[in-house]
Amino acid sequence: MTSGPPAGQPDGYASASPGDGGASPGDGAAGDGAAASDGAAAVPPKHTPRAGRDLPMAIAVGVGVGAVAVALLALWRPGFVGLIAVVMATAVWEMRGTLQRARGIGVVWAPLAVGVVATVVTAWWWGHAAQAIGIAATALAIMFYRLAGGAAGYLADVTASVFLVVYLGGFGSFATLLVHPADGFGRVMVFLIAVVCSDTGGYAVGVLAGRHPMAPRISPKKSWEGMAGSIVAAAAGGAISMPLLLHGLWWQGAVLGVLMALVATAGDLAESQIKRDLGVKDMGSLVPGHGGVMDRLDSLLPCAVTAWILFGAFLPV
Repeated sequence: MTSGPPAGQPDGYASASPGDGGASPGDGAAGDGAAASDGAAAVPPKHTPRAGRDLPMAIAVGVGVGAVAVALLALWRPGFVGLIAVVMATAVWEMRGTLQRARGIGVVWAPLAVGVVATVVTAWWWGHAAQAIGIAATALAIMFYRLAGGAAGYLADVTASVFLVVYLGGFGSFATLLVHPADGFGRVMVFLIAVVCSDTGGYAVGVLAGRHPMAPRISPKKSWEGMAGSIVAAAAGGAISMPLLLHGLWWQGAVLGVLMALVATAGDLAESQIKRDLGVKDMGSLVPGHGGVMDRLDSLLPCAVTAWILFGAFLPV
């Protein structure tokens, strides 16, 4: 009887930990002196950051992308919607390749990309009607477009494509709804501050004090200590930014921050589960220091939906 893959490795990845048949100190040439007799120098193991990121690169890319987003928010809010649309289209292209390589799933690229972009952009003018019509019309287009490809793999291809319509087009269009009101700059900034504080607080506390894994079979690097750091940091960021940027109440910002931390973590775990199912470490490699575009959207997309709901309750337009 065999056990499942060790925590921290997707199914299908070979393990090299001692005691499971993989290489360990003392096994092979490095352990029996063969390397020394051949005159070859031992190669020190490559250091992997505890949190699994190239931190300087991740910070540089994050600051650069954030600066562009904030500039568009401040100078021309429709341009920010355009940026969202470009990011969503890139994510569709990225997922097309990942699903094809990992599972042979053929994402119905053309109607999916057009539908996702159209849903995100038209939500600026027509709000929820654009969301509903965009998602439904794109799903129908995917079903009909894929008919020409034959019966083999039809259900898997259509199901994956419709999931991406909802995930990228539906969730992404809530960011459009956030930025549309007159105080849209403040709404998006409070939302982003809370998410960034959650990510930063969780990362810092997890690296420095993480001892108790939260979900070892899904994401071994996540700890309960890191989760606590996410909640505290996001609550503080929300409590400070809400009165300053939106003239709301501090406790409303704190509540928003706590929920952002919870939803961001849940979104990250959900995408980690998808990656384990696919047997991949990252969804792509387009974003240096972060992985793929989808690896950065895992918390932002569900949080955009949650932020829109909370702002509607606290600061109705």
